[in-house]
This record gives sequence, C-alpha cells and structure tokens, in this order.
Amino acid sequence: MDLDVPKGRSESNDVLEALRLRAIHAWQLGYAGVDIAAILCVREETVSRWCTKFEQGGPNALPGNRTGRPQGSGRLLEPEQERAVQRLIDTKSPQELRIPSALWTRSAVQELISQHVGRHLPIRTVGEYLRRWGYTPQKPVRKAYKQDPAEVAEWLEKTYPEIERRASAEGGEIHWGDETGVRSTSQHSRGYAHAGDTPEMVVSGSRFSVNMISTLTNQGKVRWMVYEGRMNAKLFIVFLTRLIAGATRKIFLVVDNLSVHDAAAVDKWLADKKDKIEVFYLPKYAAERNPDEYLNGDVKANINVDGLPKDRPELKGKLRRLMQKLSKLPRRIASYFKHKCIAYAATPEPVSS
Repeated sequence: MDLDVPKGRSESNDVLEALRLRAIHAWQLGYAGVDIAAILCVREETVSRWCTKFEQGGPNALPGNRTGRPQGSGRLLEPEQERAVQRLIDTKSPQELRIPSALWTRSAVQELISQHVGRHLPIRTVGEYLRRWGYTPQKPVRKAYKQDPAEVAEWLEKTYPEIERRASAEGGEIHWGDETGVRSTSQHSRGYAHAGDTPEMVVSGSRFSVNMISTLTNQGKVRWMVYEGRMNAKLFIVFLTRLIAGATRKIFLVVDNLSVHDAAAVDKWLADKKDKIEVFYLPKYAAERNPDEYLNGDVKANINVDGLPKDRPELKGKLRRLMQKLSKLPRRIASYFKHKCIAYAATPEPVSS
C-alpha cells in the first residue's frame, strides 16, 4: 500500500526547520542528496541548496522561515469593510436592503458588497469571503409571513414557561403533537452515476399516501397512530383516548391551531379529563416551534430509502416499521430539540439510550 506523505512545501516553518537539520545531518553522514530528498519528500535541488548554504556559512546560513506576502494582504476588501458587510448580513434580510433575493446567497452578498462598498467581486471570491467569515450554505427554516412575532414572543416568554411550570408541579409530561402524510413518491436520497448518466428509479404508475398523527417528548418518547382519510374530530379523539390509556402521568399536549384540535366534540371529550390530559395551542403559523414537525421531516426523508412502494399497504407497512424503529431511538428523537427553534423546549436531563 502506498503511503501518502505531505510535500515539504505544505509543512509549517517548524517542520521545515527540522527537515533542514535532518538533511544536513544525513549529508554529513555521507548519504547522497537524491536519497535524502526521497526520504524527506523534498526536491533534490532543495537538499543541495541547504547543504551548500551550510557548507558556506554554517547553521546561520540556512534559509529561515518561508517568505511571502503577509496574511490578509492582497484582499479586495478592507477589514472595516468586511466587518460592515458581516453586520448587514447578520442583522438585515436581502429584502430590507432592496436586494432581490429571498436568502443571503453568494449573488445576494455580491450585490450587497457592490451597493455598500462600491466594488464588484467575482462570485467565487464572494464565496471565499463567506467561508473565511464562517458562513456556510444551509437549508432555511420556513416561517409563514402571517406569523405574529408578538404572539410567538408571548409563547416563548410566558405561555410555554407556564405550561412547563404546571407540568412540573403536577408531575405531568409535555407532549408535542402533529399530523403528517407520507407519499409513495417521497424520495430524498441521491444515487451516484457518471456525469450525464442520471440514475433511474422505477416508480408505481399511481400515487398514494398514508397519514399519521404522533406525539413526542423532549425525553425521546414517541406515540403514534396511522390512519386513512382526513383527520377529523372523531379520529383525533380516538388518538387522545389511546394516548391517555398508555400514560402513567398527566399529559400536557401541545398542538397547532388545526380546527380539528379545538372542535366542539373534542372540547366536550376533554372536559371531564383534566386530571389526565390538557391541550394547549401553539401560536398561529409557527410550525417551526413544534418539535413534532422535525419528526415528520425525519420520517419523510427516510420512509423510502430502500425503494418506492408498489401500493398503499406496502407504504403503510414501511411507515409502521420506521416508526417502530424511531420509537426505540430516544436520543435521536430528543436531538430534534437541539434545533435553535426548538431549544426553548429542551431538557437538560439525561436521555436513556
């Protein structure tokens, strides 16, 4: 097996100094320059130059640290300009600065630099600046434009802390619930192939889906139910009945504002069960604050990794098996709460494996 050894020019100044001293020592022992170069992975001409310098003036004549322009020299933006651009990226959206882009992309930052610094940088250079500043391309969190920031702030600062306080005082357990549907065509993975030779996947001629309602806790517990058709008050009550039947503690259930969740029939069913379950509602259009949405994303990303289903029963079986697997992975479920939008609901308590 060939060993991949770094070239001398890629080493630090300290390593280069050690290489020079070893080369001189080997030369004094009588080794040939070509052998020394091969062992140290440097050019033979470099070894010859080191030995000549040493012969002419001793150790002090050996080359010092590598020369070159100082770090940061030759950059197209001044340090203060760089800081100004970063402040704008961190505090403003492209729309606020009248830049036609939904997100801070390389093109958007290129336009930002052009507007506020007066310099047009190549798109590749913009990418290098972003990398140097610590920015990385990331999938955005979707947030509805109808969302009320004041309502979300009240939820984070008052409503949820009160739910948390009550759950602790009453020995209860907070569950987060949501519905989702998985489609037969859901496929998020990619396959390798030669350039221009796009891989093919055999799919069914028809499309179908299966629905699921689930809850999870920040300790990694998952409860779920697969159902057909649309969610309605009757189905929601069926799930709530199953949820409290298997519970040993009172459940504080947090769901979104789907009309089914606060239907009259549901309110009537809940009325005499406040010692077992209470339902609370997230701010409107704030799906990113619901940890169960991240479970839904996990399911959709992995439901068909082993191939697309041929019919609805097969899809339903795949969903059940995947949920059974996730139910046995509390650390994975609890990891959803590490997301910045969900961190407010995380727990510092250890999660069992």
